[in-house]
Amino acid sequence: MPSRRRTLLKVIILGDSGVGKTSLMNQYVNKKFSNQYKATIGADFLTKEVQFEDRLFTLQIWDTAGQERFQSLGVAFYRGADCCVLCYDVNVMKSFDNLNNWREEFLIQASPSDPENFPFVVLGNKIDVDGGNSRVVSEKKARAWCASKGNIPYFETSAKDGVNVEEAFQCIARNALKSGEEEEM
Repeated sequence: MPSRRRTLLKVIILGDSGVGKTSLMNQYVNKKFSNQYKATIGADFLTKEVQFEDRLFTLQIWDTAGQERFQSLGVAFYRGADCCVLCYDVNVMKSFDNLNNWREEFLIQASPSDPENFPFVVLGNKIDVDGGNSRVVSEKKARAWCASKGNIPYFETSAKDGVNVEEAFQCIARNALKSGEEEEM
């Protein structure tokens, strides 16, 4: 009996409030950026059709509220994720330091069958701010953290200027796809 290919890939974006999760998602899906900051309440998602090897998939990208009071969005929200995107602001050290907490929170809530190999992707956002002069997290430091967590793919992005956003989400989609296919086996 041929296995039915799953066409929906669920991706969750986690990170502190104000790091640009919503802006990254909007830039990728709608090619739009807004300077107006509006905190996400609870969770919201956008979808985008992506094509790989002559197959069409729907990437369902879940955006979360970064505020601590929404942190316990609950198991249902995390369950079934195919890839988790950890996002921080390269100009705010605390947002980088909190990546570990977000990663742990995800693994606890989602309890994937193979936590060691669950696909994460890290995005260091807002590289455009102040021409890069207010940056406090070096690319080297971020890459070292990613390497220590099992070689997590890392991208430096600007949701505002669209830098590396498409590339990052292509990687996210590929990793989500791999994860989804392994689950079917």
